[in-house]
Amino acid sequence: MKVIVTRPLAEAQTWVAQLQAKGLDAIALPLIEIAAAKDSQVVANARDNASHYAAIMFVSSNAVRLFYMKNQAVVGVNIAYSAINNIALSDQSIKTPRYWATGPGTAKALLAAGIAAHLIDAPANDAAQFDSEALWERVRGQVKAGDRVLIVRGTTQQGSVDNQTLMNGRPWLADQLTNAGVQVDTVVSYERRAPVFNAEQMAWIAEASCDGSVWLFSSSEAIDNLHNAAKQIDWSKAKAIATHPRIAQAARRVGFGVVCESRPLLSDVVTSIESLV
Repeated sequence: MKVIVTRPLAEAQTWVAQLQAKGLDAIALPLIEIAAAKDSQVVANARDNASHYAAIMFVSSNAVRLFYMKNQAVVGVNIAYSAINNIALSDQSIKTPRYWATGPGTAKALLAAGIAAHLIDAPANDAAQFDSEALWERVRGQVKAGDRVLIVRGTTQQGSVDNQTLMNGRPWLADQLTNAGVQVDTVVSYERRAPVFNAEQMAWIAEASCDGSVWLFSSSEAIDNLHNAAKQIDWSKAKAIATHPRIAQAARRVGFGVVCESRPLLSDVVTSIESLV
């Protein structure tokens, strides 16, 4: 039984290695391609002005990676460390933002980017879901009316999917912040694109739709990209593991016969895969 990991390439390779270490026959089939945002200067400006915000929220590990792509120093963090070391800075000159992550993968990417662990907020490891709702429950007390929050996100290349509402993603967290009187700014640090498959790859996908393979989905957009590329395929015999209820709904919508919901932690995904054997 193959396990098909559909995350973007860099993440997929990590997951394939982890699943293979657990004795599973995992293979990568990225259903979303990631590229840097076209306007790198806008990203650089947002990065340089981090200290203007009470918090910076990252929607994914890719948002973090492309935001800090050139390994720029985090100004706010460095100022905070200088203050701790008793350098002559007044409290009024220091404004270190909180760094919000939607889940453990995003939090890990922030650590890799040089953000100190004590500045990062994310849903608890035992949270039922890793999403904006779970994050908001953890951080809602950190901001007040008049604060500014920056949301770092991706965008979908126009025309790569049928559902163009994916261009802006889910506005739920931004709505909560706005309702609380918080000014919300956004910056696009990366672009998502649908892959293009050749005839050999399409034949492989068709075979994997009915040979008992388990498809591991961490994005509704990935499912949309697969469906748009292979609308002729009947998915009624296919098995899927979805790492969020909304992703599970998307898999059922395109016709996957068996859909199992799982938290996106490795141990939970492995348990879910084994339950489908």
